[in-house]
Amino acid sequence: MRIALLTRNPKLYSHQRIIESAHERGHEIVPVDYLKCYMNITSRKPELRYLGERLTGFDAVIPRIAASHTFYGLAVLRQFEMMGVYPLNESVAIGRSRDKLRSLQILARDGVGMPVTAFANDTSRTNDVLDMAGGAPVVIKLLEGTQGIGVVLSETPKSARSVIDAFHGADIAILVQEFIKEAEGTDIRAFVVGRKVIATMERKGADGEFRSNLHRGGTSSKAILTPGERATALKAAKAMGLNVAGVDMIRSARGPLVLEVNSSPGLEGIEKTTNTNIAREIIAFLEKNAKPNRTRTRGKG
Repeated sequence: MRIALLTRNPKLYSHQRIIESAHERGHEIVPVDYLKCYMNITSRKPELRYLGERLTGFDAVIPRIAASHTFYGLAVLRQFEMMGVYPLNESVAIGRSRDKLRSLQILARDGVGMPVTAFANDTSRTNDVLDMAGGAPVVIKLLEGTQGIGVVLSETPKSARSVIDAFHGADIAILVQEFIKEAEGTDIRAFVVGRKVIATMERKGADGEFRSNLHRGGTSSKAILTPGERATALKAAKAMGLNVAGVDMIRSARGPLVLEVNSSPGLEGIEKTTNTNIAREIIAFLEKNAKPNRTRTRGKG
């Protein structure tokens, strides 16, 4: 196969592992900086160019698009789809997962367990919003935040109202979510490829930190999922339409609750924690599924 890897930085651990695994299995893989691509969207035959050359002859494309460049990155991915190139994750699915509000609405529609979440535009209804989320303490999240950035724990009604009013005053969209005390700053990352959970790790926040992100000082260990947790991870990935996903869950008194479904999950932490060759699994999935014009949405909507 000839594979395009959409990335701005092919030297990152995750991208190096994907490149190495593709080469080990006899494939050609070409890193492509999606911000340097440009396209002809007016002709009858879709065309994509990169550094003056036409991008042709690819069997599959692996999108590793940074959250800050989602709009243009997905435009490039849609063009690949319109050209009949098979995407590891489709543009529509990535778009769903990157929109926090939309993704939660889709998960709720499909019956996936998640923390009670409230969203409103009217600042005069702050008390109602807090009540909907179960009252303080609550977790307040920016709709555009990533990797734990823009996530605030407000422990009292007064502090919660102050934070909510401050964000609304700056015209910043937020979600207000119930705080699951029994999770104790710990979550689970389930790595899904196809319709299988191939690796899982538990992440625990640093002392005094309720966020469990590893780059914020958290620690990780290999985790064993219950059948219910495994089913929840697979259901969440399927609801988003993602072939490859990192599903973040917490354990609660009422069962597993999904926090987020990541369409470009990092490989370093989970590969090293679980000693699983995830990059090889990703390439093997493409070997089995990459066929011309097999994209379900073909770059639509």
